[in-house]
Amino acid sequence: MRLLISLPNRILLDEAVAKVGAEGLHGAFTLLPRHLDYAVILVPSILAYTDQSGVERYVAVDAGVMTKVGDEVRVSTLAAVPSDRLEDLERTVREEFRRLSERERSARLAQARIESRVMQEMFEFEESM
Repeated sequence: MRLLISLPNRILLDEAVAKVGAEGLHGAFTLLPRHLDYAVILVPSILAYTDQSGVERYVAVDAGVMTKVGDEVRVSTLAAVPSDRLEDLERTVREEFRRLSERERSARLAQARIESRVMQEMFEFEESM
């Protein structure tokens, strides 16, 4: 099987795998190469996959969508953090989501400044008429 994990701005993972385990709205499941085609809404959780050499790897995923069509499993999510070790994943996720929160705050502040400037220019324009 081929596992493809897509984020809004890039492909995080594109790798041949032996199996994929994840958690959807209705609970945990595992996909193997000969399973039927499948679509599921993912909840924030740990996705586990076994690569072709038998090594289990992990990806913390935000909510998203997973589809299996033929031998291709696609995951689309807003945020994901990969790790080879489950023990390291919690710390890595905390750091990554802290960085995301800081970027979101900066983006919101920039958006508020733009909105404020637009409103100010609209009032100035109305007063000049």
